[in-house]
Amino acid sequence: MERGSDMSIERPDDIPTESGGAAQDAGDAARDALEAVRAEIGKVIVGQDGVITGLVTALLVRGHVLLEGVPGVAKTLIVSTLARSLDLGSTRVQFTPDLMPSDVLGQTILDEGGTSFRFREGPVFTNLLLADEVNRTPPRTQAALLEAMQERQVSVDGAARPLPDPFLVVATQNPVEHEGTYPLPEAQLDRFLFKLQVPYPSREQEAAILARHEAGPEAGDPAQLGVSAVAGATELTAARHAVQQVRVSEEVRGYLVDLVRASRDAPAVSLGVSPRGATMLLHAARAWAWLAGRAFVTPDEVKAVAKPSLRHRLQLRPELELEGADADGVLDGLLGSVPVPR
Repeated sequence: MERGSDMSIERPDDIPTESGGAAQDAGDAARDALEAVRAEIGKVIVGQDGVITGLVTALLVRGHVLLEGVPGVAKTLIVSTLARSLDLGSTRVQFTPDLMPSDVLGQTILDEGGTSFRFREGPVFTNLLLADEVNRTPPRTQAALLEAMQERQVSVDGAARPLPDPFLVVATQNPVEHEGTYPLPEAQLDRFLFKLQVPYPSREQEAAILARHEAGPEAGDPAQLGVSAVAGATELTAARHAVQQVRVSEEVRGYLVDLVRASRDAPAVSLGVSPRGATMLLHAARAWAWLAGRAFVTPDEVKAVAKPSLRHRLQLRPELELEGADADGVLDGLLGSVPVPR
């Protein structure tokens, strides 16, 4: 399988898995269902294996994803195809400068009889919320997502209203166009499990895209290409349970701690990885290991998910950013310098 930009799924035949009778059977069936999801997405999307794997991993650990890429690299199409391959509710919200918090969360309205008030749910009450171009809406509306992402509930008119389970926010943003945008604050960035960069396709992949589109405009339409739901809440529940059984040794846990603590002391960094970031890295590594068929986490899993898990949690010194330093370069240095357990 071709390796994606950040991570990819590999299932070598010689990797051991846990035994556990019915529980293992349910976990294996759930893994097969998630691989079927990837196959459904492949009917529409050429390449982008790392991004697709990242989205599947986020589903397993109840994480949220920020997709960053220039216009035209299929960010929205990837998410809409994922939504169609899952038997879950999904909603897309186009974030604009005039979008209000109530447009996302919902509001209390007077009923038709005019005798009482009722709450009308907003688009956030779904399983998979696509927040398209999230950095184009003002901070007040961006902040409306904070409670939803962290607490999986929203508070409207003093009442807390739980969101459906599972609940996943996938937000997209354009990294090259800054006019009329509002950068996400650090507190909100820290709520995302992953920041996945959606790259340009390779030459071979771009040629394959053009070959598909020779058939007509429907080549980019998941419905026309026969994408159907192949996994749902039952499979996700079984998969999440199986991920919780993946073992993490004391040595690997120590390696992860050393890695995030080193980020706080890096000369180029003014704000390093928080404890929340460390826990999310741990969860992501366990899910990645399970998807690959492993019953335990190795340092390789930690390395595989380190960049997408941590790049948005590092705040670099401004003078070094002006010189061209970036978070991925800092993480490369940390991954090369922090001792790896044997």
